[in-house]
Amino acid sequence: MPGPDDSSLPAAGGTGGPSLSVVVVTHDSAPSLRRTLPAIVAELRAGDELIVCDNQSADDTLAVVADLAPGARLIETGGNLGFGAACNRGAAAAAGELLLFLNPDNVVEPGFRDAIELPALEGRDWGAWQGLVADAEGRINTRGGVVHFTGIAWAGGAGEPRAAAPPGPEEVTFPSGACLAIPRAAWERVGGFSEQYFLYHEDTDLGLRLLLAGMPIGIEPRAVSDHDYEFDKGPDKWRYLERNRWATLIRDYPGRLLLLLTPAFIATELSLLAVAAVGGWLSPKLKANVDVARDLSRLLAERRAVQATAAVDAAGFAQHLVADLDSEFLGAVGRSRLIRTMLRGYWALVQRLL
Repeated sequence: MPGPDDSSLPAAGGTGGPSLSVVVVTHDSAPSLRRTLPAIVAELRAGDELIVCDNQSADDTLAVVADLAPGARLIETGGNLGFGAACNRGAAAAAGELLLFLNPDNVVEPGFRDAIELPALEGRDWGAWQGLVADAEGRINTRGGVVHFTGIAWAGGAGEPRAAAPPGPEEVTFPSGACLAIPRAAWERVGGFSEQYFLYHEDTDLGLRLLLAGMPIGIEPRAVSDHDYEFDKGPDKWRYLERNRWATLIRDYPGRLLLLLTPAFIATELSLLAVAAVGGWLSPKLKANVDVARDLSRLLAERRAVQATAAVDAAGFAQHLVADLDSEFLGAVGRSRLIRTMLRGYWALVQRLL
């Protein structure tokens, strides 16, 4: 499958770059690993390492790892800790200068290893970055995360043809956890993933915390992978998405921005309750709201710690947020001219007041 121009890639097996620790979190992932492990193992250099953190798989995951990646370090977490917590365990055990978190169903293409280190080699001073995450049908899965000012986040470019991928490196708002590279120094500075998220939005939260601390995020489109992804709309996912969206708002948004966006948050809540009722996920939405209320004291304490790292003001932080709801997953709402006009007008006013 053709990808972005690779004429500037270093030769395979090049030296002089950072050592790489690849962390793969698994949970009943045996079928996916049969494709993923051979691809990433073939890319690793001397001095690199592969760490598999298993969240109590009940299938053949451990046997597949032993068979296809016998040199990997296997960490059994002893339970299903969630994605972020297992990533943190892997990072704590890693020795590499550059950490790469790779989903167990994300297959890297040839040349990935040489490309993923380019932001470090070229001195881009990014806090974290991702590769181009595509699929086997020639579509983009994500070319960088997008965050609406209401905290709704999505995979940028999802469903677009591969030809729409950025022609070169560019900055994005947050890196996809499916293929997330971060220098160890930046990881330790912000404290890794928030383990309370369990699933979803932990990459959004990490990206926003890096931006708040003054560290840009980017995409290196020459590092390509194929992600076998489906947007499962099961009830647990909706609960996690909504709970963690609010956690991210509370933890990461500067105070003045939160204040100015309060009317938008109220309108969004009322709209989402109606959408959830029609869509059959009202119960998960209500449970998410209860979760946030129950955890509010903890979230406010975490907020104080996060905001203490701020190196940009509210106006600088807001530059990374968008007004348009143009995700393919948002349907008619994102395509409505009236809603788009209202959101753009409101956001322009907020930005002038910051």
